[in-house]
Amino acid sequence: MAGGGSGRPTAVSLFTGCGGSDAGLIEAGFDIVLANDICRYAREFYLANLPETDYKLADITTLSSFPEADLLVGCYPCQGFSEGGVRKANRGINYLYQQFDRVLRLIRPKAFIVENVQGLTRSNFRHLLNNQIIRFRLARYRVQTRLLNAADYGVPQERRRVFLVGIRSDIDAQYEFPEATHGSGEGQHPYVTIRDAIEGLPDWPEGEYCDDPFHWYYMSRNRRRGWDELSKTIVSTARHMLLHPISPTLSRVGPDCWEWTTDEPRRRFSFREASALQGLSAEAVFPDTDRMHSETAGLRMKYRVVGNAVPPPLFRAVAGTLPEIW
Repeated sequence: MAGGGSGRPTAVSLFTGCGGSDAGLIEAGFDIVLANDICRYAREFYLANLPETDYKLADITTLSSFPEADLLVGCYPCQGFSEGGVRKANRGINYLYQQFDRVLRLIRPKAFIVENVQGLTRSNFRHLLNNQIIRFRLARYRVQTRLLNAADYGVPQERRRVFLVGIRSDIDAQYEFPEATHGSGEGQHPYVTIRDAIEGLPDWPEGEYCDDPFHWYYMSRNRRRGWDELSKTIVSTARHMLLHPISPTLSRVGPDCWEWTTDEPRRRFSFREASALQGLSAEAVFPDTDRMHSETAGLRMKYRVVGNAVPPPLFRAVAGTLPEIW
């Protein structure tokens, strides 16, 4: 076993963000020996909630030394092929997987886990996914890949993500992705709903939700789900955040055009509700810092780190079916 005195397997986390993946790893029985990202507020949120981790705030390209670890995980940025992004295959940010590959070869962990957006499976980005698989296999790992929906593992939202899991080729073990634990199948738990996740939180939490006007682009689609439904995918942009079910329903009146069915008050999910819908804790600490030069900037940053997070229950499920190779 690499490092650590707790007897638990160890992990290095890259492109960590606010720690959704790491919270899932800890629940799955791992100790995080190093985390890394360039987002200062993501680090502050992480350490306010997971204070024991050595979290290095740095550009990954500037780091050359890493601790030994049993597992390497990475959720590198996805703006270049996100369903909600600009979707340009030639953006430099699309190639940060090369840095993950570099660290993988340095550490030589027994296994790795990569998470990324569903858009990576689109035909114009498939070559990037294939290149990652080839690189990791050349690094001498047996690689499995699958598209998973977070809702199937107890997260109260529809959130489909691609996972790549590798086992070092000199280890005689195979990885199998977890079976869905939630749904309508035999022996499965019911899906976790919006009500399950946020009922009991304040209806109008002052200062915790974006109250920007609902502009034409916002009204180009139906962003509302009811209390007893799964949420749509939580996003990282405050003004595009989904509607709280306390809001009136929407009616389609034309191509890419929706309108309110009543004049009742309406609002977006708060950043704390978005956190709960991501499978993070509704009690998570959101630190305020002197660098937040305005209340609006601070609010948007909180939405951003939550929307970019990996749902802990989903990552816990993927890590939880790793073979006993530690």
